[in-house]
Amino acid sequence: MKVLKELSWFFKQQKKQYLIGVLALVFVSILQLFPPKIIGLIVDEIRLHSLTATGLVKSLLILAIAGILMYIARFYWRVMIFGSSVLLSRTLREQLFNHFTRMSPAFYQKRRVGDLMAHATNDINAVQQTAGMGVLTLVDSIATGGFVILTMAFTISWKLTLIALIPLPFMIFLTSYYGRLLRERFRFAQEAFSNLNDKTQESVTGIKVIKTFGQEKEDIEDFTNLSTDVVQKNMRVAKVDALFDPTITGIFAVSYILSFYFGTKLIIAEEMTIGDMVAFSTYLGLLVWPMLAFGFLFNIVERGSASYTRIQELLSINPEIKDLPNAIDQRPKGDLQFAINSFTFPGDETPALQNVHFTLKKGETLGIVGRTGSGKTAILKLLLREFEGYQGEIRYGGEPIHLYKQQRLREAIGYVPQDHFLFSTTIAENIAFTNPKIDREKIFEAAKLAQIHEDILGLTEGYETIVGERGVSLSGGQQQRVSIARALIMNPELLILDDSLSAVDAKTEEAILEALKAERTDETTIITSHRLSAIQHAHKILVMHEGTIAEVGTHEELLEMNGKYKEMYDLQQLEVMVERGGGEQ
Repeated sequence: MKVLKELSWFFKQQKKQYLIGVLALVFVSILQLFPPKIIGLIVDEIRLHSLTATGLVKSLLILAIAGILMYIARFYWRVMIFGSSVLLSRTLREQLFNHFTRMSPAFYQKRRVGDLMAHATNDINAVQQTAGMGVLTLVDSIATGGFVILTMAFTISWKLTLIALIPLPFMIFLTSYYGRLLRERFRFAQEAFSNLNDKTQESVTGIKVIKTFGQEKEDIEDFTNLSTDVVQKNMRVAKVDALFDPTITGIFAVSYILSFYFGTKLIIAEEMTIGDMVAFSTYLGLLVWPMLAFGFLFNIVERGSASYTRIQELLSINPEIKDLPNAIDQRPKGDLQFAINSFTFPGDETPALQNVHFTLKKGETLGIVGRTGSGKTAILKLLLREFEGYQGEIRYGGEPIHLYKQQRLREAIGYVPQDHFLFSTTIAENIAFTNPKIDREKIFEAAKLAQIHEDILGLTEGYETIVGERGVSLSGGQQQRVSIARALIMNPELLILDDSLSAVDAKTEEAILEALKAERTDETTIITSHRLSAIQHAHKILVMHEGTIAEVGTHEELLEMNGKYKEMYDLQQLEVMVERGGGEQ
């Protein structure tokens, strides 16, 4: 019952609804006591030949009124209790979603999407059942069971009542034991479902790669193994679950046997009437549901407890990046000063950056080049404040970036990542993602700057074209340019292009860079690229090597150094010559 105590915050919020629902349940429990008693009285009157038409009509009228009142009360407890449990699932789902949006990238590096989705679906459904069916079975088993037992004891025979209840302690012991088993096994079943969920999401997302490499068979085998594991672990849950009903039914069979045996003796001893025995057996039948409900309660509560624990463990993780109490509530602007002595990604041993110092004046363009793993992306992640815990300082507009509110810092930065992501909506809505109500003309202007406007007009639906999940209906170059347009529409103080021109041809790349240079004369730009043509125009170029700055200067200055940059430039020039030569053959 620990989970019900942990959910007390919600029960307090919905105390009016739950109070009405509980009172309706109690009212139904009391009304259920009338039919058995009236039936017993009618049986005795029939036996004594004292039943009259008036008496029979009066009894039937009482039964009809009780039936109507139970109908109304049952409607209200369902609306109040089950309706509130649905509200709980919405509340928890919103809490999880808000929590996910506040988490830093490091959080998602440690957790799989499928597992997070399982928390927001299966686990929340299990908790909803606890707040709905769990509360119902708890109240109903106590109220109905309690009233029935008291009625049997005080209106029929306390002796027979005690005899009938003899087997019940065994039922309580066994259902409690089953509940502990169920909680442990259900947690493993939920974890197996998370693994299957993650596999499904990963396979659907990467279906093109799977088919390209002909790995369909192997992928199906992996999925089948995970699916089998889910079935096996759920079967272990089902085996425990299946023990509740037979156990309770078997124990009640013993109660019936004891009741009829000793009840017959009490009738012979004239301590009870036949009508009393009929009423007693009917009341005993009413006890079956509360006891079954008691078994269901262990089942539901243990499932809910396992799921709520999983949800709370997730919600208990604090965001690694937090705003300070008096954080600056305005967009940063001005010069950018980057002075990092050392930075290591969480879990790594080797520093990603060492002694990286540079200043970028407002309105300048910075180019960053280097091999994979040289530290280019690490610089950008620190600028975006995705990670902290570095030795050194990053200032924007004269203030350390951690003094700004995260929202304000990111509003000032238009970021186009290497792994561009488009939503399953129209091209216009993707471009206007940060400001859905923006004028269409602004959308067109951003698209023109990104050299994607003409491509969009060439599509059947133009700007209303649905791009498909993750932008699958567009080419890689088109996706990159839509992402660039989305960043430009923010009119950012700092535009970051993280190798965002790799999928466009040289002519389009040049057109984009020229448009940005003409339009963004007073804004700052950072471009990382493997193609040197994308950063040749930059005011300053950093050549990164093993987490540190190997060379720095303009394009011409770096060529004169005859170092790493010159080697990269000569190699790329040779590749261009080979491609041109190949094209002439």
